[in-house]
Formats: sequence, structure tokens, C-alpha cells
Amino acid sequence: MRNIVQNKKVLVVDDEQGIIQIVEGFLERTTHKVISAINGEQGLAKAKLEKPHLILLDVSMPGIDGFEVLEKLRLDPETWHIPVIMLTAKGDTKSLLKTHDLGARDYLIKPFKGEDLLKCISKWV
Repeated sequence: MRNIVQNKKVLVVDDEQGIIQIVEGFLERTTHKVISAINGEQGLAKAKLEKPHLILLDVSMPGIDGFEVLEKLRLDPETWHIPVIMLTAKGDTKSLLKTHDLGARDYLIKPFKGEDLLKCISKWV
């Protein structure tokens, strides 16, 4: 496993403030800059504005869900290249295959351990 590159911008898109705070806690210890969004629309806007190095994206959110956000990210010339890791409580094969088909680089099933999150992130930034 390669070392986590420090000072990368990570966008966390999740409607659960508790998940955002947990992810922020783990990533700030690695000196990553964390940007957060509480829904899909805000996540799309911040992805274009902030140009993060990586996006952690929840699947189940009100409004547009993570699948639709991922699809829009992949279709946009400004965001298609940003690695996306899906955060999901849905561990079923159909959901996992769908995230892969839409272009997610990886996924973590909630609840996840901090070391698993950091390992997963280190593969992509």
C-alpha cells in the first residue's frame, strides 16, 4: 500500500452530518483538506467549484441520490476524472455492481472502520 499523499482535497457528500464528522476526523489527522456537502445538488456544485482530488459519495440521499450524482459527475468534462468512492449501507450485489458500472473507483459499506477508509483513499490519491 502506498502512503497517503498529504494535503489533498477530499469532498464528502452525505446527508448524515455524523458521517461527515467521522470522515473529517479521520482525514484531518492526515492533513487532508475536507470539504463537505449535505446533498447531491450541493455535492455537484462543490465538485465543480473546489476541484477535489477525491469524492466520498453517499448512495442514499434525499433529492438526487448518489447514483445520479455519480452519473452526472462522469458526464461533466470538469469532473469526469475525479475518483469517487461510494459510501453505502447497501451491501447488496446489485447496488455494488451499479456503482462500478457508473464509474465509481471503490466503495465502503457503512459502518466502516477508519483504517479501511484510509486504506481505500490511499489507493486513489
